Amino acid sequence: MTNRTKSLLTILTCLTILTLGGVIGSVYIPPGDVIRIILNPDAYHDPAAVTIVRSIRLPRALLAFISGAALSVSGAVMQSVLRNPLASSYTIGVSSGASLGAAVVMLLGFSLPFAGVLTLPLVGFFSGFLTIIFALSFAARIDRRMENHTVILVGMVFSLFVNAITTLIMSLSREQLQRLVLWQMGSFSMRDWQAVYILAPLALAGTLFILHFHRELDIMTFGEESAKAIGVPLVRVKWILLITAAAMTGSVISFVGVIGFVDLVAPHVVRKIFRADHRWVVPMSALAGGAFMVACDLIARTIAAPRELPVGAVTAMLGAPFFAYVYLQRGRRSA
Repeated sequence: MTNRTKSLLTILTCLTILTLGGVIGSVYIPPGDVIRIILNPDAYHDPAAVTIVRSIRLPRALLAFISGAALSVSGAVMQSVLRNPLASSYTIGVSSGASLGAAVVMLLGFSLPFAGVLTLPLVGFFSGFLTIIFALSFAARIDRRMENHTVILVGMVFSLFVNAITTLIMSLSREQLQRLVLWQMGSFSMRDWQAVYILAPLALAGTLFILHFHRELDIMTFGEESAKAIGVPLVRVKWILLITAAAMTGSVISFVGVIGFVDLVAPHVVRKIFRADHRWVVPMSALAGGAFMVACDLIARTIAAPRELPVGAVTAMLGAPFFAYVYLQRGRRSA
């Protein structure tokens, strides 16, 4: 089966899952009706169904898809640049930094005069972005070549330190504790079109920008020495790709909270199917990650209905065994 055929099957799967996102819920709406409402809502006879699909389910499904796509592309970059199938943006502290920014906003209850309701996403994004800048700067100071193991170790140290500060803040704010815990588990509930309009162009721009470096990603997959021999400016490219990936992850976290394992599962599966050609790996990771996130969100809001589970808990339940599987596979190969 060629890559083109595999990509068409991936696209069809994504469209099917997105349609299910509009069909499944407390009120059943047939798939054909969902498609008609999306294409021509004015001609549909049931205003309540139109409101449910266009104002609740469609923006939620699209936001889940965009979030999963951005996280998966970020994970694909991290795994290629750091040459580690277990690497992700969370490894180098992006989620920890965003969580710290959110904790500060919730604790102090302040609002930026120019941002209003976007204060939490903006502060979360910039705090996560600053964390990765500090981590990479520190890694560059102790290792000018920015070896992969140095970046990973420094990122883990920064992540643990920032997590400790966040835990301290949470212990001092019992009133906001539940809200902070729920935010750290991730959710797409009560999200509207505003988040979609902001995240969609950011995710698309980041994906296209990373796709521009597909040759460098292919070369780095085979090792740093090979990349240097071919003439790739390794340190500069690493900075560019890691910061772009971190920015994509930070953008998602700042709107929907911390959702893990998507950036680990989707890129790994895509590489099994499309091999190491990043012309296919990057866009297919976006599609697979988006579909996976929509499916996890469907599970989160239906498995315990009428109650809703945090989507981060669902991705962790599915992703943790996968993490263990990848780790054991690596151990067998190295042995």
